[in-house]
Amino acid sequence: MQPDTQRSEPTRAADSSAGTATRAEMEAVAEQVFVALADPSRRSILATLASGGPATATDLANRLPITRQAIAKHLTLLADAGLVTAEHGERRRVRFRLHSAPMQVAQQFLAAMARDWDSRLDALKDHLEG
Repeated sequence: MQPDTQRSEPTRAADSSAGTATRAEMEAVAEQVFVALADPSRRSILATLASGGPATATDLANRLPITRQAIAKHLTLLADAGLVTAEHGERRRVRFRLHSAPMQVAQQFLAAMARDWDSRLDALKDHLEG
């Protein structure tokens, strides 16, 4: 897992204020989020972390019908997207915690896209009715 300090540029953009992120940065973060959310197993992992709090890969494997090895692979992708962070604890145990900032950036990206489409559709409607 990559520590929080070594995340990729798009994920760092999720941590900054969305008001200062460029549209390209928002789009890059949103793309990582959408790729991560495309898999139902990763969505299950996120839902489990959201409802049960931080957990180790072993804890998640005990709660979900997914092997620990598969959980570890999914957690790597989720961490790369910034959706989970690894917390190193005692006895070399690593607990994963949900991190919502990238999801919020993806929501803002979708909202901006919807506004763009709404204005274009309104302009088309006005043109057709005018």
